[in-house]
Amino acid sequence: MMMQGRQLALALMLLHLLLWHESVTIEVPQDPKILADLRQPPTITKQSVKDYIVDPRDNIIIECEAKGNPVPTFSWRRNGKFFNIGKDPRVTMRKRSGTLEIGFRNGGRPEDYEGEYQCFAGNDHGLAMSNKILLRVSKAPLWPKEVLEPVVVTEGSSLVLPCNPPPGLPPPFTFWMNSMMSPIPQDKRVSKGLNGDLYFSNVMAQDAQNDFSCSARFLFTHTIQQKNPFTLKVFTNDPYNDTSYNDSDPYGGRKVVESTPTFLSPLGSESAKMVLRDEQLLLECIAAGLPTPTTKWFKKGGDLPGRKVKFENYNKTMKIINVSEEDSGEYVCMANNHLGSIRHSIFVQVKAAPYWLDKPTNLVLAPEENGRLVCRANGNPKPSIQWLVNGLPIDSSLPDPSRQMMGDTIIFRSVQMGSSAVYQCNASNQHGYLLANAFVSVIDMRPRMLGPKNQLIKVIENNRTFLDCPFFGSPFPELRWFKNGQGSGLDGGQYRVYMNGTLEIKRARAEDEGTYTCVASSILGMAENQVRLEVKEPSRIVRAPEHQSAIRGSTARFDCKVKFDSSLPVTVAWTKDDKPIYLGWRLRKDEESLTIPNINEGDEGIYTCTVKTEIDQDSASARLTVLEEASLNPSVSSALPPDRPDPPMDLELSDPAARSVRLTWIPGNDHRSPVTEFLVQFEEDRWEPGRWQDLATYPGDLNSVILQLTPFVNYQFRVISINAVGHSEPSHPSPKYQTSSAAPDVIPRGLRGWGSEKDNMEITWEPLLDLEKNGPNLHYCVWWRRKDSDGEWNNVTIIGIKHVVRNTETYVPYEIKIQARNELGAGPESNVVIGYSGEDKPTSAPTELRVSKVDSSKANIQWKPVDQVSVRGEFKEYRLYYWRESSHVPALVFRKENKTKGFYTTVAEPSAILSDLVPFSRYKMFMVAANNRYEGPPSNTVEFSTKEGVPDAPSFFRIKRRGFDSIHLEWDKPLEPNGLLIGYQLKYQTVNGSRQGRPRLETFLPNVTEFTLRLPDRSTRYNFYLSALTQVGAGEIFAEESPFFANEGDKTMKTVRVTQQPPITVADLIVGAKYHLRVYSHELSSVTSKSVTFETKAAYIDQVDIATQGWFIGLMCAIALIILILLIVCFIKRSRGGKYPVRDKKDLPLDAVDHKDPDGSFDYHSDEDNKPLQGSQTSLEGNVKESDDSLVDYGEGGDGQFNEDGSFIGQYTVKKDKDETEGNESSEATSPVNAIYSLA
Repeated sequence: MMMQGRQLALALMLLHLLLWHESVTIEVPQDPKILADLRQPPTITKQSVKDYIVDPRDNIIIECEAKGNPVPTFSWRRNGKFFNIGKDPRVTMRKRSGTLEIGFRNGGRPEDYEGEYQCFAGNDHGLAMSNKILLRVSKAPLWPKEVLEPVVVTEGSSLVLPCNPPPGLPPPFTFWMNSMMSPIPQDKRVSKGLNGDLYFSNVMAQDAQNDFSCSARFLFTHTIQQKNPFTLKVFTNDPYNDTSYNDSDPYGGRKVVESTPTFLSPLGSESAKMVLRDEQLLLECIAAGLPTPTTKWFKKGGDLPGRKVKFENYNKTMKIINVSEEDSGEYVCMANNHLGSIRHSIFVQVKAAPYWLDKPTNLVLAPEENGRLVCRANGNPKPSIQWLVNGLPIDSSLPDPSRQMMGDTIIFRSVQMGSSAVYQCNASNQHGYLLANAFVSVIDMRPRMLGPKNQLIKVIENNRTFLDCPFFGSPFPELRWFKNGQGSGLDGGQYRVYMNGTLEIKRARAEDEGTYTCVASSILGMAENQVRLEVKEPSRIVRAPEHQSAIRGSTARFDCKVKFDSSLPVTVAWTKDDKPIYLGWRLRKDEESLTIPNINEGDEGIYTCTVKTEIDQDSASARLTVLEEASLNPSVSSALPPDRPDPPMDLELSDPAARSVRLTWIPGNDHRSPVTEFLVQFEEDRWEPGRWQDLATYPGDLNSVILQLTPFVNYQFRVISINAVGHSEPSHPSPKYQTSSAAPDVIPRGLRGWGSEKDNMEITWEPLLDLEKNGPNLHYCVWWRRKDSDGEWNNVTIIGIKHVVRNTETYVPYEIKIQARNELGAGPESNVVIGYSGEDKPTSAPTELRVSKVDSSKANIQWKPVDQVSVRGEFKEYRLYYWRESSHVPALVFRKENKTKGFYTTVAEPSAILSDLVPFSRYKMFMVAANNRYEGPPSNTVEFSTKEGVPDAPSFFRIKRRGFDSIHLEWDKPLEPNGLLIGYQLKYQTVNGSRQGRPRLETFLPNVTEFTLRLPDRSTRYNFYLSALTQVGAGEIFAEESPFFANEGDKTMKTVRVTQQPPITVADLIVGAKYHLRVYSHELSSVTSKSVTFETKAAYIDQVDIATQGWFIGLMCAIALIILILLIVCFIKRSRGGKYPVRDKKDLPLDAVDHKDPDGSFDYHSDEDNKPLQGSQTSLEGNVKESDDSLVDYGEGGDGQFNEDGSFIGQYTVKKDKDETEGNESSEATSPVNAIYSLA
């Protein structure tokens, strides 16, 4: 019953909090006028630490500072009682402060003032209190006098020399020295423990050569006190000879009994340790044994916190910094040598003094407003929370009807002017306490303007501008803006009003000029202020200076024409290398230029023109390069071509900072082409040594820049100059510069959660780049929790880039976030990403799969959907499996191929269209539901047939030219008829250039695959268009063109198998020929591209038969007429009895290859003689019939008789080819027409 009552009260409390409206606390501006008039309770601003240790040689100062209005007064308590300062002449309080000063100039002991102090600061509106300050005087007591007997020990045994320093305040720092004031060397065998004692794991004979004295250094007094020294006597089995000592045999060949490890500290097999949160944990294990044992550390049930753990004192001490609750547990140290090992368990408990979860803060409210103070703290054990008001427990204070206590929260409702007070929250447990002051100040103040009156704002046109109107009031006033005192408030469009009263004009235009009024109003009154806005034209350089090179002694002129708003005062200034130019007798400046006469080497540099008004500026720069005179150095003149610049020199680093450094260099010679920019590169030696990477580019007029760097990188820089010609060689590297480490700045990218199995979730991300690590020991902290559960975040720290969450439910959403960390701290957290655990096989199949409408290439399908819960993952699609079972075309061969198509839909009655089907075919299909990983069971299998369609193009179409007057065409049936073929149709028409003749149509039966076309003229050319026919209609057209007569050839189809990605090269083509090209699937020839036509280049021009040309016929007629005239002349000559001289014939020399016939005659031969004359007639024996060389024989042909005067001696013979028929024996000329035609 009691439990139910508590639950009901808790529910009512939560409901009350949800229904209660909390006002936003008023933020008081730090304006002197406001603060002077504003009444506020006191606030402690400075106080001494809780545990305050002072030096007895100095005066004691206990600090306590506070602020408030009126100025607070101060009082103190000592050991819980009022401390009357006026009665103690040694104690004074500083003016306008609560700080105490206790002086001992006139005597007194500082120890008399030890105790617990607490400061109180109060005014009319409340009382604030400081922490309790425990004041203690530092002590450095002397070491007690004692006589120490020599320590006798056997060689090889262990030894502990106690230090036991005097108990100082604070405890002293101890160390060991000998009587010569030299430190005792410490190593794996000899070392100092945490308690100051000196431990020997085993004693060696040479240890007796030293004495050992413990020294204590007191921090406050800066004094060192030394204990009387210990002397050792070491018993050995054999005499000790220090010359026999060496590192490999420290006992000089003497036989020393070895021993297994034992612990000198701590004793026993286990111990316990308690440490507070955020402090450091020191665990120590010092072992004895011979040989000297080695110490190792472990943590049971987990790993050592690698990022926080450090090993010291030769692994005998383990230190864990910033201890947290997860560092509690059992730690094991193990000491071992070759004789054995020993373990010791240390049980660590992590407790915590109180620490803040939600610290109360000051609350400023207006009358009748609501608010709350929250005080939440945690610790181990859980701290108790106590509220006080003005230094008194809240239970014993005066009741306040506007105040209500609810656990760690105080609720204020409808506060009134008398409700101001200072509240204290005290959170404490056995390990410490926290004290926080937070005041509640109830104020009322008329609205007041805090900015200057009637301010003038000038802004450049098209720029964004802000008009400020700072104001204050309690209750918080409402602010509105007006323009020119008219219209409603300005907000929206290009205006935006911020909470602090600022008006933003996103893009100022000329029409935005005017007077703007801001009005702040509340129930207590109203205040206003005005701001006048003027919009100005921008200042800009319309003709900028340009880079130029000039010979020494000449004149250089830089232009700088500017445009600006005439209502603004403007200045135009020139600088050289960022330094002002002093105009004098040589340099002249006018409104639009700078003139430099008689230039010299000192004038070389970067000249910058700057136009500046009170609200904007513009600048432009150009470089002046001075060249030597051609007469002084003929090799150098302005006519020389520009070249790449020389590399920069003398790189220097300065102004080092955590993430930047200044790099300065001297530019090299630019070789008559100004340097336009510098490229800075860097090389680091941690991840990619030797690789130079681009860092940044800078304008060519700079030679000193600040480089923005990344932490934890050892940099080296170099610079490259760049001009219009190209890049220079890199400069010599700069000195190395190492940036300090820092916490990461980057959030790991690519965070995602997905399931590789049905019961897990893999969280993966991209690792930070090497230059993003910012420090050593990079690791990642990953958080995850079920989405919408509001449960605790699970987290893990990992070095890799993947973490697997196991034993999850199937396909459950998770919230995931990640953070990169290193030894220096944590980087920013990522946004929350939604991931999902693994998927499983869907359990349901789509039902009632059916086909509602089918045509030749498409089918409408419908089905019943599955329940989304049965998908067991993210629904991806309904996946349809379908295949072509058979074709209705008899004997058609094709390749069966399973195909899939996905449909994403979530409607109650899903449907889809299945396209790209082959006509006149029988199909089967079934459907499954699929998630990202699995498919569910199949639906019912459906069979359907597509309707008949138009056929594909014929598989080939060839055109052959069989002669001068015919063309023969051949083709074959389509690879995919898409129905029952009923025939073919051929359309063709003549073509002459761009003109086409009347089309003609031929149809053929399906078994006809050739056609011969008679040509009316052999020069006629045709375009042919062939297509196959089904009952549905004509199919795809296969177009061809008849070939040229001169390039006659078969139009055949050639197939090239393609096994590579495009593009490909088709070789072995005929020059000057036209081709049709298409690409189709080898497995399924019905899948094809459109036909593409191209023509190869011609290698020659078609010959023309000149025998039919008019000019040639005319020429032949002229030649025939000339021959006729010559014959007539010959007949006339013969009738007159003329004779031919014989001597000319007789004087002809014989050819070297002549051969004498048996009858005494000679036969003349030549290469040409062996060739028959075209059109000549030969005898069956192959010899020309003998003839006399008389005109009679030439004219008529005779018997070949010699004349008495021996006119012709010898015979001419010409050998003819035997395959020629015998012709006329006369030597008449062959017809010229026949001779030319034969060459054609």
